[in-house]
Amino acid sequence: MHVYSDPASKHHVNDLAGVESPARFPAALAGVERAEQDGVPVEWRTCAPAEEEALTTVHDPAYLEGLREMSAAGGGYLSMDTAVGAGSWEAASYASGAACSALGSVLAGDTAFAIARPPGHHAGRDYGMGFCLTNHAAVAAGRALLWGLEKVAILDWDVHHGNGTQDIFYADASVLYLSVHQSPFYPGTGRAGEVGDGEGLGLTVNVPLPAGSGEDLYAAAFAGVFLPVLREFGPEVILVSAGFDAHTDDLLGGMALGTDAFGRFAAGISALCRELGIVPPAFILEGGYNLDALTASVAATMRGVGERDPGWEYAGGVRPVEESREALAPFWRSLR
Repeated sequence: MHVYSDPASKHHVNDLAGVESPARFPAALAGVERAEQDGVPVEWRTCAPAEEEALTTVHDPAYLEGLREMSAAGGGYLSMDTAVGAGSWEAASYASGAACSALGSVLAGDTAFAIARPPGHHAGRDYGMGFCLTNHAAVAAGRALLWGLEKVAILDWDVHHGNGTQDIFYADASVLYLSVHQSPFYPGTGRAGEVGDGEGLGLTVNVPLPAGSGEDLYAAAFAGVFLPVLREFGPEVILVSAGFDAHTDDLLGGMALGTDAFGRFAAGISALCRELGIVPPAFILEGGYNLDALTASVAATMRGVGERDPGWEYAGGVRPVEESREALAPFWRSLR
């Protein structure tokens, strides 16, 4: 597995959110080291900042310039929970660059993980919030489209809904966005009825789950919604917004996932990629705020890539999954 990171991730300080601290970066890297000790073949790689062309594919140029200027001036504030510091632009641009590098690796046939911070999935085309400045998964998807791909999927298992990613691609026919998340919860978006608009109608797939949900409900979301839709969509690549704040020990989330659940998520998506005959998935770090749980979850995800398909099946009767299937059935034969 190719792992992309850069020391710039240590230099972003959000003085409005102590949990999204520089300490998250070495904790995530420790997860890579643990996976390597467990026998996962790891190739450590450096990355460059995301290219302007990739950034402006999904972000407004004026927003990016304002972010650069704010960081260069020593800092400022984007929202009630998102501050910018002197090292923030460098960190965000390298984090988006790590995601683009991970994309390049998987297109060449090697599974990859972008280990960087701050997270990105709450950043929209012209706004930052929820600790996020630039949207790394979205930038990588934009990079894929610039390289000529026609069907890109982004799967988001962070405990929070990725409103920024959804907003960016809500009317886009080329990008399928799938999210399983806690609801009601921050940022208040991601209802089952949010299914896209215009040319993107049906290509936004949300499965909101109640607080306290465990792996059984997540498995139902995968088997009952995500896997059939992905099979029918036929993506050329799957990018995973890999947040670990649905872990039962997380400081912000309220879910009940154990560490090994993330390994089974990775195993299931990797198996689907093999089934579809497409390149392996690219994992992009999002949230995760208990440092020990973050380390363990990164390691479990990396181990999971090489493990057996969990073989999830959906027997029906799970209310939040049924609500999503009903909302999406007009667009996907596999859900009818």
